[in-house]
Amino acid sequence: MVNGERSDCLLADVVTGNKRRSQCGSAETRKDAEVAGKTAPPEQFNVSCKLRKKKKKQKNKKNSAGETSENGLEDIDRILERIEDSSGLSRPGPPPLSTKKHVLYVEHRHLNPDTELKRYFGARAVLGEQRPRQRQRVYPKCTWLTTPKSTWPRYTKPGLSMRLLESKKGASSFAFEHSEEYQQTQHKFLTAVESMEPNNIVVLLQTSPYHVDSLLQLSDACRFQEDQEMARDLVERALYSLECACHPLFSLTSGTCRLDYRRPENRSFYLALYKQMSFLEKRGCPRTALEYCKLILSLEPDEDPLCMLLLVDHLALRARCYEYLIRLFQEWEAHRNLSQLPNFAFSVPLAYFLLSQQADLPEQLSSEREKASLLIRQALTMFPGALMPLLEYCSVRPDPAVASHRFFGPDAEISQPPALSQLVSLYLGRSHFLWKEPATMSWLEENVREVLQAVDAGDPAVAACESRRKVLYHHAPRNIHRHVVLSEIKEAVAALPPDVTTQSVTGFDPLPPLDTIYSYVRPERLSPVSHGNTIALFFRSLLPSYTTEGEMTEDGGPGGLNHNQGLNRLMLALRDMMANFHFHDLEAPREDTPEGDGEWD
Repeated sequence: MVNGERSDCLLADVVTGNKRRSQCGSAETRKDAEVAGKTAPPEQFNVSCKLRKKKKKQKNKKNSAGETSENGLEDIDRILERIEDSSGLSRPGPPPLSTKKHVLYVEHRHLNPDTELKRYFGARAVLGEQRPRQRQRVYPKCTWLTTPKSTWPRYTKPGLSMRLLESKKGASSFAFEHSEEYQQTQHKFLTAVESMEPNNIVVLLQTSPYHVDSLLQLSDACRFQEDQEMARDLVERALYSLECACHPLFSLTSGTCRLDYRRPENRSFYLALYKQMSFLEKRGCPRTALEYCKLILSLEPDEDPLCMLLLVDHLALRARCYEYLIRLFQEWEAHRNLSQLPNFAFSVPLAYFLLSQQADLPEQLSSEREKASLLIRQALTMFPGALMPLLEYCSVRPDPAVASHRFFGPDAEISQPPALSQLVSLYLGRSHFLWKEPATMSWLEENVREVLQAVDAGDPAVAACESRRKVLYHHAPRNIHRHVVLSEIKEAVAALPPDVTTQSVTGFDPLPPLDTIYSYVRPERLSPVSHGNTIALFFRSLLPSYTTEGEMTEDGGPGGLNHNQGLNRLMLALRDMMANFHFHDLEAPREDTPEGDGEWD
């Protein structure tokens, strides 16, 4: 249902507009310099170069202050500025998105949250304190995903690298690799996780400060303790370590680079991007979070291991990128059946409706509103069990005629399959506040009445949707369960099936794929229990607290206490056991038995 059909040529048409513009601009600059060098004396040439540099600096200052430029990459910024300036009033609609860019094209400048924050607070407020610190930092390379901080440990290669597996049909497959040293660190990390003690991970990070899984696991521990700043800092450090290890041909923006989630080494990159995206959304940067969502989706769009299709619509609406959401739906509906997901079924008509509120021409207003009404009626017909919970989330009392109707009543929510209930709970728990506007609720009310009229008239589409619900939503795939676990939305987590809730779920690798591709296997730890002498094994079976510490080290060799010390511990355990033995005379009558306690009749 969610994975859809595979499309080999899905990401073939990608336009690297930034490189072309920079190359064209540099070529024009060189031509101007050559002409100026031929026609002007050296002194005049130096003066003209200085003037040209000053003009460039002034132009960069204007762009950093939030003014619009002629670059096509800032179309979405113009949309956001018009919406923010309108304050709810009707303003001319934004120009359409460029069709040259692929739908999963990631823009470098929007991967930086400062770009979005500068629009809200100004460049001086955002970057005022960071500029002097950036001059003092010494790091091996410049990265797009994070900005290294002076408080981080000095970066040294932790043994993490990336290699190119293959290139075919316009896409390149990559894979992260662990060196032998990194593998040993990974084994120590797994041991620390099994100990259920976060301090062990802290000790590990003191020797390996850029071990990715340790950073992500400790970030979760800090987040549970309400230390959001430290949690975000650890995730950024993990992203920096991963990006420094990327292959030179690996591109974050092209949409043609693939990472197989079945390889455990690649999963850290997925999870680090997801956690950073979550922090950005909570920080009030939905536009930046949308770019991260597109980046995760582009790494494996056919399989979608983290099921980002359940989230991309929410981020697009929050970022007010309505046209992008509509375009994604139009291009992927044919081969991915996005309308079968409740989040797309409700978000796309909402995007049309919100876009119609910005329309200036009456023809455009009526066209967008008509599309929105048609799609929302289809969504209500396909998913009637979502209406009442949505109204409850929005604190809206439904009309008695609607609440008592058999189509939207309590039976609609109870009769839907468990997998569908989980998808509905996930969408409503995440996006219900987008429907709270009075104009949106009035538009929804009109279409609910239209649907009830169609149901009472015996529209065959109602019966067709009911049969489709029974067939399509028997069992949710594993990537949806993985997404629900990562989302931490209480309503959706409560709807997880027992076969998922009974599993042990780890934060650094939630619900790993069943067809995992291992490049190396963790060696079996030689437990002291399996190599102790017979007497020691006997006392361990009687006294679980007994252990001869230091019998075996982690690598299986002897270490710690010597043999005599182990024997002394064994004798102490023996004395303790014998002191706790109490023998009772079975023939003697028991005096402590109350008179009223006899045998059961």
